[in-house]
Formats: sequence, structure tokens, C-alpha cells
Amino acid sequence: MKQYITLSEEVRIAKEQGKPIVALESTIISHGMPYPQNVQTAREVEQIIRDNGAVPATIAIIDGKIKVGLSDEELEMFGKSSGVAKVSRRDIAYLIATKQLGATTVAATMICAELADIHIFVTGGIGGAHRGAETTMDISADLEELGQTNVAVICAGAKSILDLGLTMEYLETKGVPVIGYQTDVLPAFFTRTSEFPLNLRADDVNSIASTLKVQWDLGLKGGAVIANPIPEEHAMDEQFINGIIETALKEADERKIAGKDVTPFMLGKVKELTGGKSLEANIALVKNNAVVGAQIAVSFNGLK
Repeated sequence: MKQYITLSEEVRIAKEQGKPIVALESTIISHGMPYPQNVQTAREVEQIIRDNGAVPATIAIIDGKIKVGLSDEELEMFGKSSGVAKVSRRDIAYLIATKQLGATTVAATMICAELADIHIFVTGGIGGAHRGAETTMDISADLEELGQTNVAVICAGAKSILDLGLTMEYLETKGVPVIGYQTDVLPAFFTRTSEFPLNLRADDVNSIASTLKVQWDLGLKGGAVIANPIPEEHAMDEQFINGIIETALKEADERKIAGKDVTPFMLGKVKELTGGKSLEANIALVKNNAVVGAQIAVSFNGLK
């Protein structure tokens, strides 16, 4: 297995020295934001993690290897390249075998992080059950991965383009703890709240780190969702953003956009219809998640 994994110098040294490490996905660079904001955000998020006492490990598939930790040049290449494959569990082996460029989704990043013995992962929002999933079965592999892979995902909830109710039901079935960080309700990516209450709440990072340690010490397989609301000053009005999402979903349906193409289309369309405000919100929430994720990683590392 080790022959397929390459650690960056920074990550390798961090492992040798027993430092806390935070995994980051690469899909947010290649499919989640336009250039140059994508590369700039990636660099800033990495720096935030360093500033909060942990080491960032952005994960991608390059030249037949899982790269854990990317150089500045590699980040730039991902930000500028077109035709980068969007990688989920089903794609990993094929893209490594054929030496194609692959940007890891939440699911693939979780797998690669666990292979590299990294258990804390920061992203924007998780995937979930798409609207209409009860008939289309369009459910993100992220949810399945959360049920079986021992990685905690710090996010601003599930992307609000999804069916949040179905997403929460699926996570419950899979036994995935969804812990609200200083909140009693599920945040909905662009907004701080939704109509869905959470069973678990933690007001400090040490409680989260302890919960993760106990879960995995007990051999309870699977990850956890740490739902961290977007900062108040960057949150969008719920009615406004929901109206725009409905408009974008209608267009996606008319254009028969389906599967893994839905999320990039929706994020692009929402950005267009909000005059770029959704992109600003997206960047702000990822940075906020990086702060909390790094703090959880430091606390978790201290328990080992």
C-alpha cells in the first residue's frame, strides 16, 4: 500500500515529530472555486492551520501516487488545470493506475487521510442526499464514507443545495455522530441555521477531541461530522439564498445535469446569481473551519 502514497517534506517531518496534521481536499481547488481565488484560498487555509498549531496536508492524486501535502507549484497546477478528474472512492485505483491527475472529494480525501493515519479533515461542506434522492437515489458517496472511515470532518454542515432532511436521516442510519460546534441546529453552509435540530452539541474543541478518541478506542467504525456554522458576518439571508438555489436547481433539471456534475454547476450558478457573494461566503466558512479543525487536531493529538 505504501508504494502508492507520497508525503510532502512538511508532512513527513510532522509525522516523525508527532505533530498534529489536518487533511484538506483538492476538489475545492479544482471544482469548487474559480482561479485565482481557489489557489489563494488554499494557501491561506494552509497558513491558518499552521498558525493554529497544526500541519496542513492537502491531498490529491498525481503521477500514479496519492500525494499527502502539496507544494506551491502543485497547488497552482491544480488551480489552473482544466479536465482534472473529480475523485471519489470508485475512481481512486483507476486514476492511480492510469497516472491521471485527480482532485479528491470529501469521500476520497477521507480514505487517503486514513491511509496516511490522519484523522482530522477540514472542508467547506459535505455532500449528501440530493433533492429528489428518494426517487433518483442520487446520494453522495461522502455519506457512505462517513459510515466506515475513521476520519472526522469539520464543515459548515451539508451544502444547502441538498436535501438536508434526507442527508441527516442517512447519517443517522449509518450511525454517524453529527456534533454541532456551539450550535444546537444543523448549519446549512451559506446560513448558520436550518430547521434540523442536532442531538449532539460541543462548546469546546477538547470535548470533540475526547469524543473522537473514545469512539475509535471502542472500535466504533466511521467518522464524525463536526458542524461549524459560517461566521455571523459572512452568513447569507436564508430566504434569499434558498430562492436562488431553487432557481439554479430548476435550470440544472432543465439541462439534465446529473450525478457528480450537479454540485460544481450549482455552486457556479449560485455564485452568478448572488453576484459573487456566495463565493465570498464559501471562502469565509472554509477559513473558519480551518481554525476549528486545527484546534481539534491539536487537542486530539495531545490525547494520543
